[in-house]
Amino acid sequence: MGNFFGRFFKKKTRTKRQETGNKRIPFRLNLIFLLVGALFAVLIWKLADLQLIQGNYFKSAVNKNNSSTVYGNVQRGMIYDSTGKLLVGNKTERAITYTRGPKVTVNDMYQVATKLSKIVKVPTNKLTKKQMAQYYLASTEHQTQMAKQVPNAQNLNPDQKVEAELKIAQKNPPYQETTQFKNAAAIYISMSGAYRLTTTYVKYDNVSNQEIAQVGEHAQELPGVQVGTNWTREYPNGKEIQSITGTVTSNQVGLPDSRMNQLLSQGYSQNEAAGNNSLEEQYEPVLRGSKSQTDVKLNSDDQIVKAVKKYPGRRGDNLQLSINGKFQKELQDMVKKAQPGGNATGTYAVVMNPNTGAIIGMAGVSRNPKTGKVTQNDLGVMNSSITMGSVVKGATVYGALRSKVITPESSTLTDMPIKNGGTTKSSWFNKTGAANIALNASDALEVSSNSYMMQLAMKEAGYHYVEGAPLNMNPNIFNIERGYFNQFGLGVKTGIDLPNETTGIEGPGGFANIGKALDESFGNYDGYTTLQVAQYMSTIANGGYRVRPHVVENVRSTNGKTGKLGAVRETIMPQVLNTVPMSTDESRVIKQGLYQVVHGHNKYKTGGALADIKPEISAKTGTAQTFYNGQETTTLSLASYAPSDHPQVVVALAMTNLPNDAQSNNIDLAKNIYQAYWKDVQHNDN
Repeated sequence: MGNFFGRFFKKKTRTKRQETGNKRIPFRLNLIFLLVGALFAVLIWKLADLQLIQGNYFKSAVNKNNSSTVYGNVQRGMIYDSTGKLLVGNKTERAITYTRGPKVTVNDMYQVATKLSKIVKVPTNKLTKKQMAQYYLASTEHQTQMAKQVPNAQNLNPDQKVEAELKIAQKNPPYQETTQFKNAAAIYISMSGAYRLTTTYVKYDNVSNQEIAQVGEHAQELPGVQVGTNWTREYPNGKEIQSITGTVTSNQVGLPDSRMNQLLSQGYSQNEAAGNNSLEEQYEPVLRGSKSQTDVKLNSDDQIVKAVKKYPGRRGDNLQLSINGKFQKELQDMVKKAQPGGNATGTYAVVMNPNTGAIIGMAGVSRNPKTGKVTQNDLGVMNSSITMGSVVKGATVYGALRSKVITPESSTLTDMPIKNGGTTKSSWFNKTGAANIALNASDALEVSSNSYMMQLAMKEAGYHYVEGAPLNMNPNIFNIERGYFNQFGLGVKTGIDLPNETTGIEGPGGFANIGKALDESFGNYDGYTTLQVAQYMSTIANGGYRVRPHVVENVRSTNGKTGKLGAVRETIMPQVLNTVPMSTDESRVIKQGLYQVVHGHNKYKTGGALADIKPEISAKTGTAQTFYNGQETTTLSLASYAPSDHPQVVVALAMTNLPNDAQSNNIDLAKNIYQAYWKDVQHNDN
């Protein structure tokens, strides 16, 4: 009986345990499923975070670490004259280049430069003491040795340590400045100008066949060094055009210091060539072209494993100038030959189309009276300020007409010496008053009456002239006169498409200088450029439109088949900067006066010697009393246009600090310029 109950209770107990265990299994499974579900949720969330939220970040990080873009130089655009003649071209030369790898250290470059120096010889004449020290310290071994000599090195930051090491190396060089050492240093300096995965030129001039062969033979020992191509500027019709077209820096010199930060921000390399001045600088974005782009794939060791050219690049566009190359050379020669001796300091001439602003020729020379040396200075036409004299009187007459102190129908005044407060000023032909004559506005221009212009200024100032009385004029007359002059381009920038144009020189105003307001009226006070005078005369010639001068006519591509001028990409259209409000009658008065300067009948006309020029011209001559080195001199000027009835060309010129007996220098030069223009640029019958 006891055994029975014992077995019964044991059996019952096992059954309960099995039931309890069976109940625990679903709970464990559910717990596992719950945990697995939670892990899957975390995994899904993490994948979503990686792909959707942080995907772009990691993608850019992968691209940054494992790919890069290498940029290659392209051929620079060329410059042609108005007839399509090549003025500035490119000469292809073999070059030794260096491309800096991703993980290249300065010590690596030191080793390569040292090996390469045994093969390639480069110029070292511009190598500095500091650059030689930089090369020496690029060696890890040398730098470690030098670091021991730096006092208090533990208190210096890394940059300070480098500077301290350089100073010690320069003061007490631990190396001998042998030819071989300097050659290696110059190569290293060129190489160190390259950034990560950028290419620089080690040598690009007079690379010999032997150097090319040796570089190829030792390619494995010279990582990054290759044989490449370089382009340098050439001038098939002479370098005289450089003053207008400008120059390009060499790869060795690198970017111009004055524009380095600006160009670096535009993607240039520090040692890259760029336009240095004039048109090469002004039109740099056009001439430069677009660099080629090669996508480079890198492995985990930053070694290049694949390179695919993404964009072949596009050579720079070409400039076609409005300047006629043949005429320009003749103009330069004429200006140079017209330069006399004595204290003469320069001659400048501008020839332009008054209707479009196109510069057909611009030339100038500056002269050192002490040595007699004459230097070509074509840009002097826009940055040399000159007291021009009577050539500006057309603007003075215009101002009086607009101020209503005279009218086209009523403008007669008597030329007489002007006497104020003990000072006498007069016209060139009437210094004593013996030749007092009645003149209207056109006649006053014909004979170049100073007295007439001074009387206009006094009237504009509201001053009633009384002989001998103090000149108590309102100083605002300076602003009135200059305001009218500015409308024609005198005393303001012309807007020419060349850098560094000057505005001229403005003398002090105010009541203390009130007498100078009279000098201002006949052009013997402020200073203007020859280009401003050309723009002023163009404004008169075309009926009152101040047109912006330009030397670039078209931007053109290159013909892929012939390599010559291609299609026109852009044409420089005439740009009117301002309109001078001028009625038909007011314009007629001024133009009639300029015509009479050459073709009038008054015995005092100033330009009669120009009457034999065909087609006939209208002009205004100018003579200013100037001084050089304490001696009295004469500055001659001339502004003119032709033909008189349908102006197509303007000639303006200035000749500074000539001898006082100089009379016809400006007339003679103008004759030669017109003769060359009608022969080389435009035929008389057109």
